[in-house]
Amino acid sequence: MAQGDVTLFHEFKEDVGQKIHNLSSDTFKLGLVTNAVTPAAGTTDPRWGAGGSTNLLTSEVTPGGNYSTGGPTLASSSWSETSGTATFDATDVSIAQDAANPNNARWAIVYNDTSAGKEALAFVDLGGVTDLTAGNFAITWNASGIFSLT
Repeated sequence: MAQGDVTLFHEFKEDVGQKIHNLSSDTFKLGLVTNAVTPAAGTTDPRWGAGGSTNLLTSEVTPGGNYSTGGPTLASSSWSETSGTATFDATDVSIAQDAANPNNARWAIVYNDTSAGKEALAFVDLGGVTDLTAGNFAITWNASGIFSLT
């Protein structure tokens, strides 16, 4: 796995089949966690809170500055299909530099904030511990979307 890679949780694929996620209308967020956890595609029932087997919220960075509890909302999220390829996308994420921002983010977790279970969809490898006090933080999604199903 390399910096910037988006990895879908295996559980997400099960969740889609069980109608847990409405990729067209639910609200999705990007929570930042420390290196106290190392997510993997096979992480068991990952969630942003209690209720599953893996509570990623317990490793959230300390909110402060321009990072609020739970992380920023993925603005303008969309689910569309063209020529047999369905794509999930959203506006790029940015958090402006602030001396009170977290200084120990390691992973970014995409999760469903609409679902009562706050099930996680994917994670982004930040490439190492990232200090949001040192400069502006940004995740620029691939031009072809966050992920696609073909």
